[in-house]
Amino acid sequence: MHSNFKDLFAALWQDYVQLTPSAEQIHALLGSGQQDDVINDHIALRTFNLDKVGLDKLAAHFIAVGYKEAGEYHFEAKKLYAKHFEHPDPTAPKVFISELLVEKCSPMLQQAVQKLVEQIPVEAVTAENFIYSGRHWNIDQATYRLLLEESEYAAWMAVWGFRANHFTVSVNALQNFTSLQSVNQTLKDAGFPLNTSGGEIKGSADVLLEQSSTLADEAEVAFTDCVLSVPSCFYEFALRYPTADGSLYTGFVAASADKIFESTNAR
Repeated sequence: MHSNFKDLFAALWQDYVQLTPSAEQIHALLGSGQQDDVINDHIALRTFNLDKVGLDKLAAHFIAVGYKEAGEYHFEAKKLYAKHFEHPDPTAPKVFISELLVEKCSPMLQQAVQKLVEQIPVEAVTAENFIYSGRHWNIDQATYRLLLEESEYAAWMAVWGFRANHFTVSVNALQNFTSLQSVNQTLKDAGFPLNTSGGEIKGSADVLLEQSSTLADEAEVAFTDCVLSVPSCFYEFALRYPTADGSLYTGFVAASADKIFESTNAR
């Protein structure tokens, strides 16, 4: 496993931008040009709650570089459970890891997911690059379509595997923007489509966090029987508000995160 968070995030970013070319364009669009003020607020990763690859297996890679558990979240309708992690160094991005509660899904989905996970070599899970190693299995188009009908989350995992599902711009750190509305308008003016599920801006000052996101880029996936272009990863934008003691809120809002998940929906 990595020995420091900076190397880990550099590797995660390199993998992420290969599937999300819009991220580098947005990074340049929002930056001040005087300094690199596009700071990463957090990343998110997805997995299945099977013993071999459950949330705790992914979290171990961050705990190894100093992260600690800081909150948990439930998404009943999407059958997801999540935790977020923070590092003692305030410059370190937060980490949000979710997992699909496979046993709550249909027998078809359970069987399909178990077949995928069985193909992962045991040693791969503890390898330094596991959380940006992508997909470890073969999958055909029919299996993807079946998973997509029941769970967009499962279908995304089935084609993309283990990697950052998104990075997040800290709006608080931007020099040229003071509101999430102005960030969103700049993105739309430049032609980037936004996730409007639950409104363009999810959350509010009342819950100490506002979030928005692009719709995922599309990238080609090699199935066993064809090649298809499907939604890959997206870029999020977060504006945090101060708590009673004056420090910025560091948690997440489940109702908002629920809608952010939909940035990778097929369209």
